[in-house]
Amino acid sequence: MKNVLVVSNYKAGRKKAILNKKILKKFLYQHAEYFQIIDICDLENINASQFDTIIAMGGDGTINKILPYIINTDKKLGIIPCGTANLLAAKLGIPTNIKKALKILEKENSKKIDTISINNKLCILRFGLGYDSDIIGKTPQSLKNKFGYLSYFIAGILFALRLKIKNYHIMFDDKEFNIEASCIIIANASNMYRNLITINNKCELDDGLIEIFILKTKNPIMFFIELLNIIFKHHINNSNAMYFKTSKLKINNKFSLGHIDGESIKFKEDIVFNVIPKSINIIN
Repeated sequence: MKNVLVVSNYKAGRKKAILNKKILKKFLYQHAEYFQIIDICDLENINASQFDTIIAMGGDGTINKILPYIINTDKKLGIIPCGTANLLAAKLGIPTNIKKALKILEKENSKKIDTISINNKLCILRFGLGYDSDIIGKTPQSLKNKFGYLSYFIAGILFALRLKIKNYHIMFDDKEFNIEASCIIIANASNMYRNLITINNKCELDDGLIEIFILKTKNPIMFFIELLNIIFKHHINNSNAMYFKTSKLKINNKFSLGHIDGESIKFKEDIVFNVIPKSINIIN
């Protein structure tokens, strides 16, 4: 690493980034020729072209904000997981312990992974509608500050008791269909609750494909049955759920509240998904 920019989200994950800042600075004094640490709010004011490495010290949302500055470049992305979920780090095997995470940064081994373009917005983790969006967007920050990642599990149980069905028209490859669903997840990294749950057993970050999961029931009992199937890795199309992969997908949409990498977004037009293959160079 020569010139390093650290983008820190001091509000993420019970403000863990504040505690890690001193350790990270000591590491950079030893391993970088030049470095700068900024708050995520100041990212738009930085000339990123002078840096060969950008380190995200925060959660999945922090990584998402960095994507426009590194996509399809030779810049390397490093991760110091400090968020509530840290799902991408978990998928890559990057530990939340900062000293162990720094050992990965020190080796500088990297690989290129895919990203997803969603109506020209970038996504590296996953997109969600319905139930998945409710968990991400409606879990209070106070609950996340108090219980951390467990807050999403608590919210997941509560929202499962009041699932709502909505009709969607979906197009991919040469297929087109209408479907009633309570949840749609479109993922580059399909792991949830650390690596405990995944919507696809063979999800790869560099395969040029997105994983799609559609929950077709609003019955809480059927939901929990399907959840058990997912936990025990029985990802089988049935009356309650649909699983498939593709590189492009379109959802006809008039108005939906969804999320991209944990950030809630209102979509008032059709939602179009395209994989951008091996477009991010990530240290792992």
